[in-house]
Amino acid sequence: MTVSIIYIKKRPIGIFQVGVTGMQTKGLQTRHNIVEKALQLFSVKGYYNTSISDILEATGLTKGGLYGHFASKEDIWYAAYDTAVGIWKNIVFKGIRNNTDPLERIEKFIENDMKYYMGSDTFEGGCFFLNMLVELSGQSAAMSKQILKGFVRLSKLMRNWLDEAEQMGALKEGLDHREIADFIVITLNGAAALYIPSRDTTILKQTINQLHFFIQQLKK
Repeated sequence: MTVSIIYIKKRPIGIFQVGVTGMQTKGLQTRHNIVEKALQLFSVKGYYNTSISDILEATGLTKGGLYGHFASKEDIWYAAYDTAVGIWKNIVFKGIRNNTDPLERIEKFIENDMKYYMGSDTFEGGCFFLNMLVELSGQSAAMSKQILKGFVRLSKLMRNWLDEAEQMGALKEGLDHREIADFIVITLNGAAALYIPSRDTTILKQTINQLHFFIQQLKK
């Protein structure tokens, strides 16, 4: 049995097994192709400006072929969202998991997010999550809630790392870890919002530097 990997801009978005049966393999390949093409379309054109016809044209499928894998465009979006999360995680958590210093983890995360996720233009349209949140807010409560959950989970992770640093005696006393974690997430998103239309990497470098300075001020 062999394994094939589907890539977006040289980044893996999904893995499927080859050698199960011909029909299963073809079905998995088709499904991954739909998700790959739709993710790029959503990233560049937005959810509402991407039509089923756009996806059919990009994939070369008929409507019957497409709906044999997904019941609706919304179902395709959820699959694309999960794939985007996987791509993002592979980038931003690289070199972090084995680091025993929680503050260094935070700083490495910030660098990875700004330099290697945003700065490498992982998705052609910029930050997939920020773009989708802006577009879907007020349009689809369920879909925008899905994205917000991700930002909330990220803030909780930052807070857990700050709690860990406090337990190690590395932080000043009396700090509001939740507020600090939210501030970091908000700052990263603000930088992403400014970078997307300008592609000015100075924004990313300044954000990394200033958040590094900010975190240094939290230490004892």
